[in-house]
Amino acid sequence: MKVELDRAGVRHEVAAGDLTDCAATSAAIADIGNKLGRIDGVVNNAGINDGVGLETGTPERFAQSLDRNLFHYYAIAHAALPFLKSSKGAIVNIGSKVALTGQGGTSGYAASKGSILGLTTAWAEELSAYGIRSNCVVPAEVATPQYSKWLEKFPDPNKELARIVAKVPLQHRMTDVDEIAAAVVFLLSEKSGITGQFLFVDGGYVHLDRGLT
Repeated sequence: MKVELDRAGVRHEVAAGDLTDCAATSAAIADIGNKLGRIDGVVNNAGINDGVGLETGTPERFAQSLDRNLFHYYAIAHAALPFLKSSKGAIVNIGSKVALTGQGGTSGYAASKGSILGLTTAWAEELSAYGIRSNCVVPAEVATPQYSKWLEKFPDPNKELARIVAKVPLQHRMTDVDEIAAAVVFLLSEKSGITGQFLFVDGGYVHLDRGLT
């Protein structure tokens, strides 16, 4: 990404760090905001479906899962808030269909994604007085390198992929990362006029009756 931004001549700052270190995360956001002079939008996206289930996990591993998937959403938004108040910017959280459909064996991830929906609504209500919008993009099955790596765990990855996409009503295909990005850009835009909403970019996976396809 940095190479692409360099080639495009887009001014940018990059900060590498551990998102589970909330103090370091907050410092990085403040540093970038001060260097650029403003922050117009925050996109919270980092997370991993780490398989911490009720049977397969422990309370300690569950807490670690929340640390990896939830706490940095708050830390980043909190650190960016003074800049967002000034710019009347926007927050876009990336959630997951798992918050609504469940998955089994992923208690930590599911709890985090459910909480992200709650935070999105709470922030929309709390920050509307400042002109700050808060929304959540909810993907289902997205073609990412991480997803491909997960598929490789199966004896026949192609067979498993075919089973999954058969459940997606729209064209029986994975959602493309560019489709997620386009939704995020729209919600960041002042022209969206949207706050407190969950935008499902999932090919109809969650809300359409898959039995009809």
